[in-house]
Amino acid sequence: MHGERETTRQQIAAHLRTTPSQPGTLATEFDIRSSDALSHVEHLARSLRPTDEQLLVAPPECQACGFDRFDDLINLPSRCPQCKSENVDEPVFTIE
Repeated sequence: MHGERETTRQQIAAHLRTTPSQPGTLATEFDIRSSDALSHVEHLARSLRPTDEQLLVAPPECQACGFDRFDDLINLPSRCPQCKSENVDEPVFTIE
């Protein structure tokens, strides 16, 4: 299990160092909402700037047309801006 003395954000950071994950996966794993997972990831991105580590993001991708040039990579798009499909994969985060 996860360390009891670590904050949720610290646990998410440790998880992302070993396992690339989507916001929905983080939400399930840490018993939080997907929007809270995104908030933690945004904060982690800022806190990693002065370190040797960085947050890497595989962008969301539309399953219908392959569009993956979303403006905000740390977001859960509801639909594709190009073809308007609602079948859009979540971004995938990892820390390296």
